[in-house]
Amino acid sequence: MRISRTTPWAAAAAAAALLLVPATATAGQRTAAPHAAPAAAAPAGSVDAYYAAAEGKTGAALKTALHNIIKTQSKVTYDGVWNALKVTDQDPANPNNVILVYSGRSQSKSSNGGGVNDWNREHVWAKSHGDFGTATGPGTDLHHLRPEDVTVNSTRGNKDFDMGGSPVAEAPGSYTDADSFEPRDAVKGDVARMLLYMAVRYDGGDGFADLEVNDKVDNGSAPAIGRISVLKQWNQQDPPDAFEQRRNQVIYDTYQHNRNPFIDHPEWVDSSPTLPDLSGPDGSRARTGRQTRSAAISTYWNDPSS
Repeated sequence: MRISRTTPWAAAAAAAALLLVPATATAGQRTAAPHAAPAAAAPAGSVDAYYAAAEGKTGAALKTALHNIIKTQSKVTYDGVWNALKVTDQDPANPNNVILVYSGRSQSKSSNGGGVNDWNREHVWAKSHGDFGTATGPGTDLHHLRPEDVTVNSTRGNKDFDMGGSPVAEAPGSYTDADSFEPRDAVKGDVARMLLYMAVRYDGGDGFADLEVNDKVDNGSAPAIGRISVLKQWNQQDPPDAFEQRRNQVIYDTYQHNRNPFIDHPEWVDSSPTLPDLSGPDGSRARTGRQTRSAAISTYWNDPSS
């Protein structure tokens, strides 16, 4: 099944020169990003060609092929991320606002900062998991950076992702406990696909830690994040929507010039060893309390035939 894809806004190209980081570039400026109407959908053939080297592969071979495709990219400074998020996460119904990822709230682009009720830059792959901080690279990769309310961002902290907990104030439908965070249903799949992108893009070969997904929570500062068994279910539960697809295209065309393959091909999330079925007898999941799960899986991306 082919997923509909959209192209970025034409006026956003004017801002790109401030945000990209060639060898001698300086940090981008915190000025308001321009807006324009979305352009027509790009030809699907160009996206298919982008992934040609990965077609027909599974497991470790698929991960290697995708890494080699997406590692070629431009980079954004941490200051430049502010302006980029004002374009990538713009509210389709209000060009003056962005959509906050966990809260789901539409908020003024100009209210970014560090104050209460401001929005700031949420690292979906928590930057302490691998200790990459805000360094240009994984610390500034737009494919996992999203706007979020300062208080909600602090509540999530560096927790792994899992089911259950208590409701999160200012983020309806989100839950948290001592070692995990559950986002609202509308972005569960988005979170899963962002984390899988990071695990494929950063493999330890470019001076940063080798990031991996696992089936644990409370990973601490290890270069790992979980829980993959839950993330795989979220990918199926919440497939890519128009907002997520457009965001992927904007990042590709205007900023980094690489794509999140799991947005274009969510079926690739399952091109790996089967993880345990963790649903209850009726297929449901409790919202409170920790689910009983099997032991952590040592190597998620191993080829099933190996």
